[in-house]
Amino acid sequence: MLKGISRNVLILGLVSLLTDVSSEMIYPLLPLFLTTVLGAGPALLGLIEGVAESTAAFLKLASGIVSDRVQSRKGLVLAGYTISSLARPLIAAATSPAAVLGIRFADRVGKGIRTSPRDALIADSTDPASRGKAFGFHRAMDHAGALLGPLIATLLLAGFMVDLRTVFWLSAIPGVLAVVLIMALVRDTERRRTADGSFLGIVPRGELRRYLLVLLVFTLGNSSDAFLLLRAGELGVPPARIPLLWAFFHVIKMVGSTPFGALSDRIGRRAVIIVGWVVYALAYAGFALAETELACWLLFGVYGLFYAMTEGAEKALLADIALPEERGGAFGWYNFAVGVGALPASLLFGAIWEQAGRVAAFGFGAGLAALAAVLLLMLVRGTSSMR
Repeated sequence: MLKGISRNVLILGLVSLLTDVSSEMIYPLLPLFLTTVLGAGPALLGLIEGVAESTAAFLKLASGIVSDRVQSRKGLVLAGYTISSLARPLIAAATSPAAVLGIRFADRVGKGIRTSPRDALIADSTDPASRGKAFGFHRAMDHAGALLGPLIATLLLAGFMVDLRTVFWLSAIPGVLAVVLIMALVRDTERRRTADGSFLGIVPRGELRRYLLVLLVFTLGNSSDAFLLLRAGELGVPPARIPLLWAFFHVIKMVGSTPFGALSDRIGRRAVIIVGWVVYALAYAGFALAETELACWLLFGVYGLFYAMTEGAEKALLADIALPEERGGAFGWYNFAVGVGALPASLLFGAIWEQAGRVAAFGFGAGLAALAAVLLLMLVRGTSSMR
């Protein structure tokens, strides 16, 4: 099963698992903490999340470009994970919403610094014929952490009767373990640095530009999964079963990511991505028309398959297209496009739902996914450069 998974990829997968355990011990509980303990309202919660995610999107672009120009990608990866792991548990000491905003900002600064260099290091550390499997494995480990984190928090709250602040302090343990793993076991790879000394770095061109534009088209139809949870409530899923539904969704993503990533190594990235986007379009159409709770569970399973099919294959295709000395910048632009597109996607979806109804909103998302699939077929090569 681990054939083709290098030491760096294995360790970075474990790092992501531990980091997500730490994160997900906190963030599902953060709205409750802000509103009941600190007295914040929904508007401030929205401000905190908006500032945090926008910061991460811009830093992912900058850090990716910088990683092509410095000797050590590991240094940036370590710095990013260290900032987040030290900042995140400090929410336990927060006495005001403003303090949470500052801590959340620092956490996302860390994520912005580490993400693109880490993705580039995974590509640098992997044989081209196994890139899909490597990125799929990394995403599977990430999803495993997202599944375990809330379960551990629930166990601590219900089984050991600890309070929210204690859970937040305990989240430091997996975060620190992740940093120790990077320091001790991750290694930089031999690579050629870009000759472009400008700070702005590469502007995507050629096939890389076309691919990123197609991804942006898809992202504009890929709204927040919170809308799916809202739809689940409409379909009769009671609040007590929503966490189970969310866990089921993560299990599908976790189990499927590595096999579908490996499949993209065998039959081509583009084919797997196109099928995944079609699955997304079908799932969204299903959410528009579903009428029962059973249908909702089945649709969440199908939607999980979309993630499993596309997350690893999309990044592997990007690594195939980009020149080796430009990989950091390429991943920076990729993460920037996805991050920047996420906000208008959710705003558009919400506005369409309010003005024209849920069928129109889900139909909009399904239509853009289908359009992106056609554009990918027309504009991006199906064969990898295998560099």
